[in-house]
Amino acid sequence: MYKFKAMINNKFIETKTQLEIINPDGLEVCGTVSALSKEQINHAFLAARQAQKRWEKLGLDERIKSLNRWKELLLENKAELATIIMTEVGKGYKDALVEVERTVEYMAETFMQAKDLQPLKLDGAKYGAPNKQATFTRVAKGVGVAISPFNYPINLAISKIAPALVMGNTLVFKPATQGSLIGARLGELAVEAGIPEGIFNVVTGRGREIGDEIVKNPEIDFISFTGSVGVGKHLLEVASSKDVVLELGGKDPAIVIDADNLEKYANEIVSGAFSYSGQRCTAIKRVLTTNEIADQLVPLLVKKINNLTVGKPADNADITPLIDLKSADFVWELIADAKAKGAITLTGDSRVANLITPTLVDHVTTEMRLAWEEPFGPALPIIRLNSIEEMIKVANASNFGLQASVYGTNIDQAIEIAQQIEAGTININGKSQRGPDQFPFLGVKDSGFGTQGIGETILSVTRYKGIVINN
Repeated sequence: MYKFKAMINNKFIETKTQLEIINPDGLEVCGTVSALSKEQINHAFLAARQAQKRWEKLGLDERIKSLNRWKELLLENKAELATIIMTEVGKGYKDALVEVERTVEYMAETFMQAKDLQPLKLDGAKYGAPNKQATFTRVAKGVGVAISPFNYPINLAISKIAPALVMGNTLVFKPATQGSLIGARLGELAVEAGIPEGIFNVVTGRGREIGDEIVKNPEIDFISFTGSVGVGKHLLEVASSKDVVLELGGKDPAIVIDADNLEKYANEIVSGAFSYSGQRCTAIKRVLTTNEIADQLVPLLVKKINNLTVGKPADNADITPLIDLKSADFVWELIADAKAKGAITLTGDSRVANLITPTLVDHVTTEMRLAWEEPFGPALPIIRLNSIEEMIKVANASNFGLQASVYGTNIDQAIEIAQQIEAGTININGKSQRGPDQFPFLGVKDSGFGTQGIGETILSVTRYKGIVINN
């Protein structure tokens, strides 16, 4: 049983009420964290505001020195952190360990890119102002809010935190409910690393109870949020005067345009659709192809899906229990709706509590919910269409536009299709995925607002400040 506390101004906060965290594997309480009040949340923002100028004035090298010790502690404690992730969100231990290691690499690369950031120098003579010499540097925006999701509770937290802090901002960090244990442990390690008071604050509690208190605080200069579309849209409404970056959902299509390399395509599709039980915004969530190609592709998909292991995170099973019963109920509803309207399940289609076996659903049509709604679970629909033009039309008819994949041996044709797809990134002959972290990451339509990635995030948490010398 883990017991962690929120952390404000480097002090660990006792609360009368505790938020219970449920282990997805067994659905039993695995830990508790502080459930903060409105007054305590306000204190976190005041601490961040009071510390911000002092932190920024330290200079980049000193900030990196302080944050680098935190990075080292993550690596030293990676086995413990991976175990917490496994217990709290039901991710396989090996995958959780990789997440921690990737996070450490993210921090190191962030520090390097921050050092490489150069001021913009302009000679006014080029613009008809020979008496002016200008220098524009990137400076901190001030106080930020970072809100992370459950599925990558340390990587998607640090991807917001590290760029903001290294550039001189201070932060209030709100982890997802399932993710609060690892979020609070990050706070403990920050204090152990000697990060100064007020720079990084961890507030915990149930989002529906304290979410508005967090994002509406008058001290906020910018917000970075990863989570559901509904919450993201609400956040935009209540925080309209703030700088906001949103990473939301996806309905990423895999478009298969020929049958020349189906073994590779099938490997990529199964990996892209079912890793971490499909609980990824960039998971492949529908396959669009023709009848002729589907007749050859589907048997390969069935074979590979049947080779996936189903079981416990501690055993590193490919398919583990979904984050909670409500999420499993939703996936099950989508499968049931498709079957009731004529679709056929070829694998899986069984469930025990929140553990759903990987399910391939063939002959899905655009009248079925599974064609459009994001399951965030192990259910993959095959949508058979008559032409490439139809595939593009169905891909673009979604309200989502995060990523997509195009599979085909004619690269010129694949690129031409990719240029017509309305999404942030299109992968050719590879699964949709976030990363490498140095790449820009973005979505259009309901999939996001703003751009992430190490360099892009550094830009999003800073603004230009110009000094013009008049001769």
